[in-house]
Amino acid sequence: MALPHAHSSEVVSVRPLGALLAQTQSHAIIKAQQLEVIRVVLRAGEPMRQHDTPGEITVQCLEGEVEFQVGGATHRLRDGDFLHLRARAPHALLAVNDASLLVTICLQPG
Repeated sequence: MALPHAHSSEVVSVRPLGALLAQTQSHAIIKAQQLEVIRVVLRAGEPMRQHDTPGEITVQCLEGEVEFQVGGATHRLRDGDFLHLRARAPHALLAVNDASLLVTICLQPG
């Protein structure tokens, strides 16, 4: 069952999931005309194949650890780390440990 998207002015928790991480799936928190916010959940060893987005994105590691591959480099994101990417930057991820990420996507490139 899909989780409902948050409504304007609704408070949503993006705290680390802790013990609930193992049973939580990735889901969109909001999807508006210009913006999408997603909690991405990856299990240890799980990849996210190379892809890009039409607009800029930010990625904040809420918990766990991932290898973030972009531009020929690999960045290790851990709890509290934050990354910004330009529009159409090809990138891929690999979970080192179970991880939860907060991803913000600008749907209408500037």
